[in-house]
Amino acid sequence: MNPLEHQPQPQDFFQTRRQFLNRLGMGMGTVGLATVLPNLAAAPNPSAALQAAAMANPMRARQPQFTAKAKRVIHIFSQGAPSHLDTWDHKPALAKHADQNVKEIGGVPLPAQFGFKKMGQSGTPVSEVFDQIGRHVDDIAVINSMHTNIPSHEFATVMMNTGAGRMVKPSMGSWMLYGLGTENQNLPGYIVLGNGLGGAKNWRSAFLPGAFQGALIPRAEANVERTIANIKNYSYSLKEQREQLDLLKTLNQQHQAKLQQEADLEARIRSFELAFKMQAAATDAFDFTKEKQATRNAYGDTETGRRLLTARRLVERGVRFVQVWHNGWDHHTALKENLTTRANEANQPIAALLADLKDRGMLEDTLVIWGGEFGRTPRHDRGGRGEPGRDHHHHGFSMWMAGGGVKGGIVHGATDEFGYKAVKDKVHVHDLHATILKLMGFDHEKLTYRYQGRDFRLTDVYGDVVDNLIA
Repeated sequence: MNPLEHQPQPQDFFQTRRQFLNRLGMGMGTVGLATVLPNLAAAPNPSAALQAAAMANPMRARQPQFTAKAKRVIHIFSQGAPSHLDTWDHKPALAKHADQNVKEIGGVPLPAQFGFKKMGQSGTPVSEVFDQIGRHVDDIAVINSMHTNIPSHEFATVMMNTGAGRMVKPSMGSWMLYGLGTENQNLPGYIVLGNGLGGAKNWRSAFLPGAFQGALIPRAEANVERTIANIKNYSYSLKEQREQLDLLKTLNQQHQAKLQQEADLEARIRSFELAFKMQAAATDAFDFTKEKQATRNAYGDTETGRRLLTARRLVERGVRFVQVWHNGWDHHTALKENLTTRANEANQPIAALLADLKDRGMLEDTLVIWGGEFGRTPRHDRGGRGEPGRDHHHHGFSMWMAGGGVKGGIVHGATDEFGYKAVKDKVHVHDLHATILKLMGFDHEKLTYRYQGRDFRLTDVYGDVVDNLIA
């Protein structure tokens, strides 16, 4: 041993400004902390063990709090707010009173632009625009009593995805990863296919560790390298990349030790490692050309079809939460033409997804969710008799869930005779989130994360599980 190599080094005698301020602040805080430690010991944080495990290895698969009905989620987010009255909530009274000014709805009713038919053994009413999805209605639980806080697209979109309209909070997928981790360490555990209004705040991890943020993949093309930019490194071999990453990781960890394990840097270290692993795993998962032609034909060669086929391939490979964005449902005018276009984009591929999951034995533990951020008015847009269209509406709308322990073939709740307000078995967005978490094996009141002295949760201080939706 060379004694000179073990003598104190100059850097051991100095601190950065950040370290000095950090230690000074923490030292003062410790004085105050000493007075409350006995109380903390008497009432420990119930999620402390989960939080510690998630910080130690964010992506490692973890067990839920109790036996789960579902293991993974595909959330088909129809952003723009589909009209519940033209898709899942049939209201004949709109046609009956079409020539009247109805005070209860604030204007002249606009009748449903499409016919409805009872489908499946359950006899659930389904709009003709969703006739192919309707063939699977006995596996679907339709919720006709949804309601939310404000009929503003950006606010309601963030509310549906994070449970908060204003404060930046973790998204639903981030909470899933925090609680459960992921079953595939070579792919992100939370993937967003496509994007829409509001942007990253809808899939970000906020104050949860950065590893839980959704990975955005805006395209769905047969060429994987066009779908995921820079997925491969053609400048260096895998061996050379591995050596570079190992060196970079060592340097970052040395720096990290001086920053008291800063979460942002830890997330960056993990993102480098995941990006390296994805070169092989993502190239396989996103290459839907490996599917049989019959399967590809069933989904259809459209943007939505390719995204939904990719979603199935991802959950099949252990990805925990996949969100598929399907934009363009904001129909203030030309409702019949515009909604027909959007429904045609969704009808075939969603039906194919449900059939595909069922054929593979995956539907029973894969939760599929469809819906937008709010609904549309029963009256003509702005209350008059202009070009047929519907305005924003948050008092009542429809969503549906299938698979993953959901009770199929039912319609839960109801709006009034005009479809204006949810009046029976009402379901708020917080209630929906509470129910989804229960299907995934969590008590929504106990899946918490301590941040700035407070225990946060997806449902804030609200939410009741809708047990009628659970098989």
